[in-house]
Amino acid sequence: MNKAELVDKIADAASLSKKDAEAALNQVIESIKDAVARGEKVVLPGFGSFSLTERKERTGRNPRTGEPLNIAASKGVKFTAGAGFKSAVN
Repeated sequence: MNKAELVDKIADAASLSKKDAEAALNQVIESIKDAVARGEKVVLPGFGSFSLTERKERTGRNPRTGEPLNIAASKGVKFTAGAGFKSAVN
């Protein structure tokens, strides 16, 4: 399912126009991104949670030359599926 298909489903289920459904979906996504970027954990019961992870600086190897190189510290996003989501899939 892509974003357009999701917008169609939201519009049908909530009796909204596609424009309103897309605006609502975009706002939900932006709100989640903003909260996680601030380091907050976003929990949606029955669906899952989004949290910020920190990766430390580490030494890796160039696969072509085998030469060691430093990989800079970075941040990432972790999604953990909730129990309701897991049970729906299984």
